[in-house]
Formats: sequence, structure tokens, C-alpha cells
Amino acid sequence: MPQTTLEEILSVTRARVAALQGCAGDLARRAAAAPPSRPFLDAAPPRLTVGIVAEVKRRSPSQGAIRLDLDPAAHARAYVRGGAVAVSVLTDEAHFGGSLDDLERVAAAVRVPVLRKDFILDELQILEARGAGASAVLLIVRALARKRLIALAAAARSHGLATLVEVHTAGELDAALAAGPTAVGVNARDLATLAVDLRAAEDVIARVPAGVPVVAESGIEGRGDVERLAAAGADYVLVGASLARRSDPEVAVRVLAGVRRTGRG
Repeated sequence: MPQTTLEEILSVTRARVAALQGCAGDLARRAAAAPPSRPFLDAAPPRLTVGIVAEVKRRSPSQGAIRLDLDPAAHARAYVRGGAVAVSVLTDEAHFGGSLDDLERVAAAVRVPVLRKDFILDELQILEARGAGASAVLLIVRALARKRLIALAAAARSHGLATLVEVHTAGELDAALAAGPTAVGVNARDLATLAVDLRAAEDVIARVPAGVPVVAESGIEGRGDVERLAAAGADYVLVGASLARRSDPEVAVRVLAGVRRTGRG
């Protein structure tokens, strides 16, 4: 399978954003009419255990088909029954098989907060997310210039949305923290090579200041991985493929839940 680069994904995303320009007024009206968003990854009081953010995911550039027949609402409800504290929904269609409709269906199906996971490049995508019922959006440091990242984080806050600002290296942390994130996501998958390195992620997690919630992302297959990342200081783990492909996603989440947090000192 040919490797899909981040730039190829962003090129498709830019075309999607361009197509939204004529809908700006409708998107703004829908966002303004949406009910209040649910608090995302509330860290007060601090959690005793690592929270599971379970992802609705059909396929990916790194793994190909994961669960093409996935019913987003049914999967999300099963995740929550298993103990997930939030649900992540991939809305990129070209590379992940997702859609904004998936996001809307999940937000209507569960009471926990819902993250729009996509390649956000423009405020119009934030309005889309708000109108579809999201509580938070993902912003990727590697995909955005520093000023643009900070501006989009501010735009999300102005529309009542939390931000999960994602980094892959310690060198990206400064930009992420400057954006005032609700939480920092540390992705163990290198978006350039698609390789996963949990050891590198552990090193980055340990560098995030205490008091800033950390979400460990990618490469989490079992409870041992959650324990390992908890020991590094992760407060939450975002788990996609290993949950989405399971025949019983409720049980799959329950297996991962309950790992004690250790915090970062």
C-alpha cells in the first residue's frame, strides 16, 4: 500500500475547506444555535485513573481497513458502557472513511464529550464541529504555522469548544503550550513515516508541565500499553484501531479502563 504523506492529506483538506467558503453563513448560524458543549477532559478534581478516549475509526493510511461496516452511534454507545470518558470521531473521508455525519450521530447518541478528529486548517471547520455537536477539536502542531495554531485555538474557545493540541516531538511542545490547549496530545505515530515509537512518546509526555492534561495517542493495543503510558505521566489515552476492530467494543474498553494515574511531578 503506497504511503500517504501528511502533505497529501493536507492538500485534500485544503480543497474541502475551499468548498466550505460559500457555506460560511449557514455554518455560523448552525454553530450559534447548537446547545452548550459538554466539558471535555475535565481535570478538576484530578482523575484517579487514566481516562479512555475511544475512537470511531473505519480505516487509516497506516493500517488500511479497520472496520468498514462500523456503525458510529452503536460503537460509541458501547464504548461509553465500557467506561470511555469521551469519544473521538474521525471526520476525514478521503483517508479515514469518516464524515461529519458520523460526528453528528455520535454526539446525539452519547452523553460524554465528543472530539472532532480531523486536520483542522480553518475556522469554518471549527464551526462545522460546533454545529454537529462536538465538544472539542484536534489541532496538530505539525500541520499549522505557530500563529495559525494560536488563532485557531482562540477561535475554538470563542465558539465554546475545547482543544486537544497534538505534538509528536518535544520541539513542538512550545508551540502547543502557547496555544493555551485544554489538553496536549502526544502522538506516538510519526506523521511523516507513520512509524510508532512509544518510548519517544514517553519522553515527550514527561516534558509536559504538571497541570496540563496529557492524552497519549497511537500504538495502544492493550492494558500494558496504558500502564506504561500512565507511568510516563499520561492522564488519558486515545485508542482507535485496537478498539474499533473488536467485535465487542464495550468489553475492549473495559479491559483498558481503571489503570491508576501517576501524574507528572
